[in-house]
Amino acid sequence: MSIQTRRERERAEREQLIVTAARELAEAEGWDAVTTRRLAAEIEYSQPVLYSHFKGKVAIMAAVAVQGCADLATELRAARTAAKDTRRSLAAVAETYTSFGCRRPALYDVMFTHTVDLPFATPEAPEALQAAFAELLLAVEPIAMAGDDPALLTETFWAALHGLVTLMRSGRLPEGAHEERLALLIGHFTTR
Repeated sequence: MSIQTRRERERAEREQLIVTAARELAEAEGWDAVTTRRLAAEIEYSQPVLYSHFKGKVAIMAAVAVQGCADLATELRAARTAAKDTRRSLAAVAETYTSFGCRRPALYDVMFTHTVDLPFATPEAPEALQAAFAELLLAVEPIAMAGDDPALLTETFWAALHGLVTLMRSGRLPEGAHEERLALLIGHFTTR
């Protein structure tokens, strides 16, 4: 192994350490607790080392968001491919998405509510963001009717799921009726 290869590997490992520490700290204490000073102490490196990897907290948050989208895509793919038919696939994706948002609130927030410097809905979007959306699209596309734009239909479905997650987490919708709400959403989307 060359010295250059070893340095690149060590740099990638340090970068992953920073992202993991930020993610864990945010999940434990919220994004306000995530500062470059605190992260430097957590990973036992100096702040200049953090800044050699990321421009600042917003860049670290963007890296966490990308990683979160990769995780979400993996979970959505597993749910979608395990389902036996179109309706069950859509329901499994909806349940997985809302469960993800409720189980991982800080991660979900950095992915979909905090302002981060990531291009969404463009060809320049990172692969992980495209993969997460693609999983939603693959579940929604089979229910599209003639003349529907599958991407717009998927965005609408995604917006409904995001609204459910946000309203439940804020206590504005009681969690007890969550399954019924998902059933209504799936029912109306699949009987178009």
